[in-house]
Amino acid sequence: MWSLFHKYVLLLSLIGVGVVQVVSAQSRLFVPPIDEPIFFSGNFGEIRSNHFHGGLDFKTGGAIGKPVHALANGYISRIRVTHGSGYVLDVAYDSGYATINRHLSAFVGAIAARVDSLQYAQESWEVEIVPSPEEYPVKSGQLIARSGNTGYSYGPHLHLDLIETNTGDQIDPLPFFSEYVKDYTAPRAVGIRLFPQYGKGVVEGMSAWGEIGVGIRAYDYMDGVHNRYGVHTVILAVDGTEVFRSVVDRFAQRESRMINSWTSGQYMKSFIEPGNTLRMLHASNGNRGLITIDEERPYHLVYTLCDALGNTSKVRYTIQGRRMEIPPVTQREKYIFRWNKTNLLQEPGLTLAVPRGNLYDDAYLNYAVRGDSNDLSFTYQLNDTRIPLQGYADLSIGLRRRPIADTTKYYVAGVHANGKKYRVGGSYRNGYMQVAVRELGTYTVAIDTVPPVVTPIGVQRWGRQGRITYRVKDSETGIRSYRGTIDGAYTAFGIPNSVSGNIVYSIDPKRIKQGKHVVELTVTDECGNVTVVKNTFNK
Repeated sequence: MWSLFHKYVLLLSLIGVGVVQVVSAQSRLFVPPIDEPIFFSGNFGEIRSNHFHGGLDFKTGGAIGKPVHALANGYISRIRVTHGSGYVLDVAYDSGYATINRHLSAFVGAIAARVDSLQYAQESWEVEIVPSPEEYPVKSGQLIARSGNTGYSYGPHLHLDLIETNTGDQIDPLPFFSEYVKDYTAPRAVGIRLFPQYGKGVVEGMSAWGEIGVGIRAYDYMDGVHNRYGVHTVILAVDGTEVFRSVVDRFAQRESRMINSWTSGQYMKSFIEPGNTLRMLHASNGNRGLITIDEERPYHLVYTLCDALGNTSKVRYTIQGRRMEIPPVTQREKYIFRWNKTNLLQEPGLTLAVPRGNLYDDAYLNYAVRGDSNDLSFTYQLNDTRIPLQGYADLSIGLRRRPIADTTKYYVAGVHANGKKYRVGGSYRNGYMQVAVRELGTYTVAIDTVPPVVTPIGVQRWGRQGRITYRVKDSETGIRSYRGTIDGAYTAFGIPNSVSGNIVYSIDPKRIKQGKHVVELTVTDECGNVTVVKNTFNK
């Protein structure tokens, strides 16, 4: 438990929709990045795990390989191949903006050849090139890449980030393409949640007393598609006076993780926690947007929801003020972590240090320890629900026993509510596993001595299809690295789509000639367990 205690989901009523289509003057700066009619699978600022969605996801008709164009005159400023975003191309424009094009299927021209050469020179599928501004100039509308489905991508699309060069902020690209977008559908709300402040407020059903926060779950929609999106602007008024608004139009990378403070699940809070400095949030009532219920009367709430094109809806809800006893704070002081201090917890077998600036609000830890004699360590519940941190905290957990001497096989594991473990990391030192954690949850120490499982897919078809594929699975700690060779020479195997996780090589006829060939793939997991497989194929 912590400052966001009992959470209540409340129904709400739609009281009217006003629709206004806005065409921005910014839309004259850029041409569209694709030739397709403009529809989105994701919009700027959508709620994602631990971060805001940083750009627009342009639909590409369910296909890969569609032309991707330069938006204006400028130059290619960065070229990357990564497991996270696949093929990535950055473009700096003369107008003072830059874009990042992610999940591409291919580069074009000299860039494609240069990337291929660098992968073999560095013997790594993941590479990066930062060219000079003179190397790859581009003109408005020029073909610069092909759209794809690489990296962490769940379907073909083009992800486009827009960066304001002088600030480095990521900003909403939609106003730059508003004249090409036909959308007259306003956002719609799903529910309201109340957040009584621990020791200061209480909620029972539709009644409240003391200090509370309010949050809303709402989505935007677009004509002609079934996707749902984040809401650009949320305004909360109480008894006719605005107390809070959020405007999701820009953020810096350092702010992106603060989404963990602003949201609770899919609910957007209409108040600001004291350690949250996210600039898109604005409270106007002198109390961070928190509402004081101190009269036995109805409190009338009106939410205004707007998308980036001006489509607007309003939602009304009433909270009944009713005098009730507010439960006092019962937590022991050692288990209360203050948001504006450095916090230290020392228990038998555990040390936790949370530097100042990492908590968004005071945290009231529901601390517990459990274990049995067969455990490598006790399992330490710092809190029964995860409390995200802005940065990292240092955690040390003592081992109760060491069944094997090789300490590289030990790792700190997080424990889900269902008991399932996941790797966090860490290293062994003087009887303790030490690790940096980014949330206050439940942790223990586990061991991984099981190598990855590597399975060749369709070996008999490799030569005909021109594609070599391995399915790789590691059920404990995940894959750290891999390296493939054909006939003993390094070959640029990669993981083109990280959702599937398959390791793939598209056979280059200039490198692989006709005949019989031997493929060797070495895969290593995060605890250093290694699997080597060999296969032969004919081309």
